[in-house]
Amino acid sequence: MSEVVIVEAVRSPIGRRNGGLAGIHPVDLLAEIQSELIRRSGIDPAEVGQVVNGCVSQVGEQSFNVGRTAWLTAGLPQEVPATTVDTQCGSSQQATNMAAALVQAGVVDVAVASGVESMSRIPIGINSSKKLGLGVPIPKTYFAEYEFTSQFEGAERIADKWEISRQDTDEFSLRSQQLAAQAWAEDRFATQVHAIDAPELDDEGKPTGTTQKISMDEGLRETTLDGLSSLKPVARKDGVHTAGSASQISDGAAAVLMMTAAKAAELGLTPKARIVDTCLVGVDPVLMLTGPIDATRRLLDRNGMSIGDIDLAEVNEAFASVVLAWQRELGADMAIANPNGGAIALGHPLGATGAFLLTKAVHELERADLNTALITMCCGGGLGTGTIIERI
Repeated sequence: MSEVVIVEAVRSPIGRRNGGLAGIHPVDLLAEIQSELIRRSGIDPAEVGQVVNGCVSQVGEQSFNVGRTAWLTAGLPQEVPATTVDTQCGSSQQATNMAAALVQAGVVDVAVASGVESMSRIPIGINSSKKLGLGVPIPKTYFAEYEFTSQFEGAERIADKWEISRQDTDEFSLRSQQLAAQAWAEDRFATQVHAIDAPELDDEGKPTGTTQKISMDEGLRETTLDGLSSLKPVARKDGVHTAGSASQISDGAAAVLMMTAAKAAELGLTPKARIVDTCLVGVDPVLMLTGPIDATRRLLDRNGMSIGDIDLAEVNEAFASVVLAWQRELGADMAIANPNGGAIALGHPLGATGAFLLTKAVHELERADLNTALITMCCGGGLGTGTIIERI
């Protein structure tokens, strides 16, 4: 099978809920990022064999194969096909893994993986809302097999199982905010973020006719341990998670360009990294969010590696307990985990986050002169995505 390399990766800033990116249609946002990916790489877009895109809430503005619509909106070649996938929070990481598999298998020589989610415009869960009058996604027959829990409850049960305290989650959340602030202060994201010109909205959420340039992640908040400890739990009265230790509702898009090593050489392109391995695992849908543990184990075992062989780990901060349980179960050094902050500080635009994490990892390997990175996410319904990349 062919060696798959990553030639370019780019992301938008992550907008906070009803923030700077709330005024831009998700198709336009994704189109801008897909265009920038092609521009930065210098590749003829007609060379792309397929686009695989991730998006969770595929309704309204994010329906009708949003990855394809964005590609066409960007004025990119109509002959290039696109697919939009839903693997819940791991959608765009699964999109990158599927795109890598297409290249590795020889189906295409070049693929683009991307993701988008505008949670300000398309609220989380709206595609399964009873208000649509289309029924509910979980039938009664499901309950004979599994208890149906929320992700918040799953996070609390993970905290129970791994004996993660409220102090643990607060301290981890402060760490995320501090590392993200340091990353921006040191301009660590400079090579990966593409600024977006977005329509400005008035106090009623209507376009003013003017635009603003969004160039920085908007989720960062000045906070203290005392401030975090004063927040009320969100799932249980005695729970360990608060709004300060869970990922933020956000808007954003990201994209990654992959191809065979031979194609990169033919086109005179210099790869940034290679794909070592990918996986998608199924886990207990009641605990729901333990997927990063199983995904990491599968990738390490299959490649004869240990956690000590990983220089950088991007583990999505859906909730603080998810990363803390991963660290305790794998025995990972926390110094490698999310060194520039994670979703608690930067935000979690659902279907775009996997491509965000991969983009962050690719550029951080280069910036920090590291070799190997692990990217992994938990997903609703009990799934885990995983990717190992190696700097070239």
